Amino acid sequence: MKPGLYEQIINKQMNEELQSVPEECRHQEKVDSAEASRVLATYAAELMKRKMDAMYEASGDQALSDQIAYINKVIGSMDVETDGALQIEHPGEQLLSVLSEKDEQRLLGRKAKDALRPETSMAYSSLFTGASREPQMLTELKKEIVSADRIDMLVSFIKWSGLRELLEELRSFTAHGGRLRVICTSYMGATDVKAVEELDKLPNTEIKISYDTKRTRLHAKSYIFYRDTGFTTAYIGSSNMSNAALTSGLEWNVKAAEKDMADTIEKVRATFASYWNDSEFVLYDASQRDRLIQALRNEKYVGEGTDRKFVFDIRPYAYQQEILDKLEVERQVFGHTRNLVVAATGCGKTVISAFDYARFCKAHPGEQNRLLFVAHREEILEQSIETFRGVLHDLNFGDLWVGSHKPEALDHLFVSIQTLNSTKFYQNLSKDYYDFIVVDEFHHATAAIYQEPLHTFDPKILLGLTATPERMDGEDILQYFGGRIAAEIRLPEAIDRKLLCPFQYFGVSDTVDLKDVRWVRGGYDRHALSDIYSLSGAVAEKRAQHVIANVEKYTTSVTDMKALGFCVSKEHAKFMADFFNRHAIPALELDSDSSREDRATAKKRLESGELKVIFVVDLYNEGVDITAVNTVLFLRPTESLTIFLQQLGRGLRLDESKDCLTVLDFIGQANKKYNYEEKFAALLSNTKHSVEYELKKGFVSVPKGCYIYLEKKASEYVLQNIRSSIETRNGIVAKIASYEEDTGKALTLGNFLDSYRMDPRAIY
Repeated sequence: MKPGLYEQIINKQMNEELQSVPEECRHQEKVDSAEASRVLATYAAELMKRKMDAMYEASGDQALSDQIAYINKVIGSMDVETDGALQIEHPGEQLLSVLSEKDEQRLLGRKAKDALRPETSMAYSSLFTGASREPQMLTELKKEIVSADRIDMLVSFIKWSGLRELLEELRSFTAHGGRLRVICTSYMGATDVKAVEELDKLPNTEIKISYDTKRTRLHAKSYIFYRDTGFTTAYIGSSNMSNAALTSGLEWNVKAAEKDMADTIEKVRATFASYWNDSEFVLYDASQRDRLIQALRNEKYVGEGTDRKFVFDIRPYAYQQEILDKLEVERQVFGHTRNLVVAATGCGKTVISAFDYARFCKAHPGEQNRLLFVAHREEILEQSIETFRGVLHDLNFGDLWVGSHKPEALDHLFVSIQTLNSTKFYQNLSKDYYDFIVVDEFHHATAAIYQEPLHTFDPKILLGLTATPERMDGEDILQYFGGRIAAEIRLPEAIDRKLLCPFQYFGVSDTVDLKDVRWVRGGYDRHALSDIYSLSGAVAEKRAQHVIANVEKYTTSVTDMKALGFCVSKEHAKFMADFFNRHAIPALELDSDSSREDRATAKKRLESGELKVIFVVDLYNEGVDITAVNTVLFLRPTESLTIFLQQLGRGLRLDESKDCLTVLDFIGQANKKYNYEEKFAALLSNTKHSVEYELKKGFVSVPKGCYIYLEKKASEYVLQNIRSSIETRNGIVAKIASYEEDTGKALTLGNFLDSYRMDPRAIY
């Protein structure tokens, strides 16, 4: 037998051939019982077709009688209950149409044979490629419309030039009771308002539109024609509803027929239903006209007039509304006034808090509704106050108290945690002075600096925001919220829902061995890492050259690269920036000592393409968006899962200039206490398998559009690390032995389980 992949039923002949193949050289499994009917029927159909093809080769057009006799013999062997009712009648005809006796076509003198039908088969699937000698898709759609019982259409946009070609058929179809449902978007401003309005005038017609085109990138196109006869067809491919796409464009579309692709038709039906019921798609009526016009204009002229504010009502995206609804349930149904929202970096946590506060104000009209918004960086506070002003439609809302900003009032205050502690102004306020308190990046809240203010104030509402509640030190931030997370949307789900762009992650084998680098509480000795990466002479130079070589290897083009490189120290960042500049790749170093002006200038230079990479230290982890970033370089091991996800999130913002984020993570021989498993687990969607299993299978559970690839040595390092981790007996023993040194806490079962987020069964 030829070597390679098969998916073939083993018959007697094949089984005899397989006996000569060594057992380790063949892989066979029992047919899945759920798939058996399809697999076995397909095999039997293949044998029968082969037999009848041979009859045709022997007798030509005279073979039909013999073929019918053969098939009837097969049917007879299994058709014992129906007394031959399923036998094929001579001379071998097909039913093509049936008219109701009261059908108006019959009353007009037409017969069933006059019924319009597509030129392509209703029972067998086919492919449209726009070739000159095949039926035109537009004319086929017209005939499909008039012969359908229900129609669903899913397109990115609807042009009047395309709709007007189908409008008469759609009018006739809906006027005679046919139900039409259409889903489209305002993407690129391509939809014509007139087309939507004309569709909306049709009876028995519903239209749903997604206005969230920055996140909902609907590129699917399908036209589904349901028939009660069981001959449903669906056109699936590349044609939107425009004249060019339906007539002259080089568009490819598969016509799927229920009779030979039943599973595909069912999946099409179910997927359309899921979109139809998704709150992202809003039912259109005349009251939505202005919203549609504005959305289309904004899409057409995106980039122009970016300083315009409050052009129209700001609305929460559907996923944000889901979180707001969950918060409402927690408060109104369960009485929980302290709630934590976990949302991946880039999902608009601040926007959610602004809408939540706006709703609170609406529920308490005429009251002061005092607000305290706490964050730890000036940039975060400046962005946050602008967000609240936008949502509330009040350019004068709130005061900043951070850096050089001094407030005129305390009623609606956006304050840094450092200012809050240095001034301790809260000691002169009543504990219920603030009605609504928001604490951004709440994973910091276990730090000592947060403790006094958090325990001093007693607001009506406390809202915590974070991307990752898990802390490396095992401290539990859920203690402030009764052990609950009110609502969450993690990174894989956010990517699957197209709220963030997909990533392509490359684990690059590093040139530096870190297994003997000193491990201090919480991670590697940063000074030791810095020395290796920047001050070790030939070793540092070799590694930096290795970084450049892999940037050139894995990125599409260094010329188009807009990268952030995360370093371990200022010395490391400066060394990398200098090395890249010496090798004609424009680069810059930024750290916490860099001025705000330098940071702002660097951002603009990177976006314009003047800079190709910014090397940073403990900067750009939180609160700063450079949506154009298309490459992230992890140039040091990141022990904290929170920081890893925040740094990764710097490149996951949606942006027209990129299809995905390129991630280069330089993976070397690691200390046994370093946790690779947690990092990779956070990147996977709903998998029941271990990271080791996923790695061996090629990370099949990554979010849609994503990809994880580990080079050979990097893969070996990660596997070795996982196998000696906390999940093994030796790993657990090692963790217990060094627990107090690693965490600074007393070794108790509770502390141990909390620190490593373990199930007690792993120990017992």
